[in-house]
Amino acid sequence: MSNLVPLNPNLTHLTPLTSKTDWDVVLNDWLSTKRSPHTQRVYRKDIDNFLTDVGMSLGKFLSGDRFQGHELVTRYKGQMMTNNLTPSTINRRLAAIKSLVSHAYQCGHTEFTLETVKSEKMTQYRDTSGIDIDRFKDVLNGIERSNIIGVRDYALLVLLWSNALRRSEVAKANVRDFDPDGMTLRIFGKGRGTEAETVSLGKGTAIAITSYLEMRGDVKPNDPLFIAHKPGYIGHRLHTNSIYKVVQKRCEAAGIKKVMSPHRIRHSAITTALDKTDGDVRKVQKLSRHANLNTLMIYDDNRLNAQKDMTELLDSLI
Repeated sequence: MSNLVPLNPNLTHLTPLTSKTDWDVVLNDWLSTKRSPHTQRVYRKDIDNFLTDVGMSLGKFLSGDRFQGHELVTRYKGQMMTNNLTPSTINRRLAAIKSLVSHAYQCGHTEFTLETVKSEKMTQYRDTSGIDIDRFKDVLNGIERSNIIGVRDYALLVLLWSNALRRSEVAKANVRDFDPDGMTLRIFGKGRGTEAETVSLGKGTAIAITSYLEMRGDVKPNDPLFIAHKPGYIGHRLHTNSIYKVVQKRCEAAGIKKVMSPHRIRHSAITTALDKTDGDVRKVQKLSRHANLNTLMIYDDNRLNAQKDMTELLDSLI
């Protein structure tokens, strides 16, 4: 993205609210309020992108007034739209900027907030498609389980499918969170912070995870549940990007043309559960752990494709 044109000459003469303000500390203090290291990395990059494009330091931006702040961020939003960034990317970047400004305002480092800057309208969960159970079985059957990476990937994929977990929930799990006898896993769900919840596992999933841990050997309670096994990274936690790559690689190896991800596996599991329960959204909500039942109704509507039925009905009348 090209740099934005400065708003007016006065912006180049802005001075910090106080010469003693350490703007790196302000930024780091704000980032530390985000629990996820992934969120911290992404938000830091978003702020860097914004400051680069407006051609300002953080101190100069936060030292402006609310009119200049709103004009800068609104122009930045327009530039992102011109460059055809997706609504979700635009909204995430705006959310990062607004959150940082709000933090700085509460701490007395700026004199404005950005509540009046509007996000892009978007339809959530429009595409809930995935793959059916037969195609997922092809993925599992294609995994060679004579080596530890294969055993790990098999256990990982079975867990993602059977419990419709998010990759962040899997990445955070430690060995102590898995109870093979009770067949449960303690997870830290989306938006729950440090509040854990325990989910029940299927027999096949519990066996797959147990087999993987036994093959690893001397595991300790505080060890990550899933780790890397490549030279130079052995023993390191398998983070979200690596989990994404495992899913992508195994699905491509099975000949699946659709671009797959851990969230596509989640979509697939939820849709299959709705199919097998004849659309029992309340039961499936226990699996998906969506706070809003209306979200599951979108899955169910997409599964049934009532629009196609109505179109075919009308088409048959002419």
